[in-house]
Amino acid sequence: MPDKILFIASTFSHLLNFHQPYLQAFRDRGWEVHVVAGRVEHPIPQAHRQVHMPFQKSMTAPGNLRAAAQLRRQIQQEGYKIISVHTALASFFARMAVKGMRHRPFVLDIVHGYLFDDDTNAAKRTLLLAAEQLTAPETDLLAVMNQWDLQLAQTKHLGREVAYIPGMGVDYRRLDRCTREDGLAVRAKLGIPENALMMLYPAEFSARKNQAALLRAMPKLPKQAVLVLPGHGVLLEECKQQAQDLHIADRVFFPGQIADIAPWFVASDIAVSSSRSEGLPFNLAEAMHCGLPVAASAVKGQTDLVVSGETGLLYPYGDDAALVQALTQLIEDAPLRRRLGEAGRRRAEHFGLDAVYPQVMALYDRALAAVGAPVSTKS
Repeated sequence: MPDKILFIASTFSHLLNFHQPYLQAFRDRGWEVHVVAGRVEHPIPQAHRQVHMPFQKSMTAPGNLRAAAQLRRQIQQEGYKIISVHTALASFFARMAVKGMRHRPFVLDIVHGYLFDDDTNAAKRTLLLAAEQLTAPETDLLAVMNQWDLQLAQTKHLGREVAYIPGMGVDYRRLDRCTREDGLAVRAKLGIPENALMMLYPAEFSARKNQAALLRAMPKLPKQAVLVLPGHGVLLEECKQQAQDLHIADRVFFPGQIADIAPWFVASDIAVSSSRSEGLPFNLAEAMHCGLPVAASAVKGQTDLVVSGETGLLYPYGDDAALVQALTQLIEDAPLRRRLGEAGRRRAEHFGLDAVYPQVMALYDRALAAVGAPVSTKS
């Protein structure tokens, strides 16, 4: 019988967006690949078996304890040699599921960004850090994606071994297939003139992503600037109302969830982010690869991608005046946009799939060696 590996995340979309090359790598090596996730179910082409687990968004929801118990039974029945866990909530309950097992699998926890930092309120920070410390003994190998998380994980000993990777690797091929005509078609669809300065921020509408700060900035920006906010989320309608109240609805576009964001980057002039915190933001790496200058909040994850003054402009999170200043500078200075964009394109290659895939597979090789399985023979 083939060896089995289990990939676990809070959502199937997460596995589709970040992990298909690694699922395929194990399949190619003859492993039986299983996946577990919650919320909306999507087919995972590389999985031999996929199981919907009823994870709930709140860490304290009773349903998550039931999910952990169900997951424990599955792990015991299937006899996985390795489990690869992702996203904070699923990662916590997966590691709780193996706690106390006499013969448990090797656990690789890839952290896509701790949901707290130095500025998080004390109660939330204490709770989330305690959850990581509680499950540290079950974490055989911990990998993080930004320097703040790395320092925390090493200082607090959040895994038996701690490693750094520059994300999961962004596959830029779909971006490279887009043409200028694809971008012009996006603008035409929205009714944005070719000479307008289009700022793009694709993100879930949530308090953490903080689109409200960008909306507050819009009345103070040059009139040729327009803001495009793809995505959905609990704060979408509130943001639409905010645009109406600020009398900027004619300069702000809410196109909803976009299946293929690639032509939207080609259509844009500036990439923006007002996020409260990130792991290593996929959307900014893609924007930089497309040659877009970036204006982003100086928070963990984003500071790992954007070098202020070289590949973009960073501003202190929560400083509306600094946000307006950074955006105005980019809008009014075309040579600056070109210089930052060209440097950003070069820097983005360090986070592309070609560069990162061997580094992530080296982590999996450590797991393979730990369970006595052959390591990969190709990068």
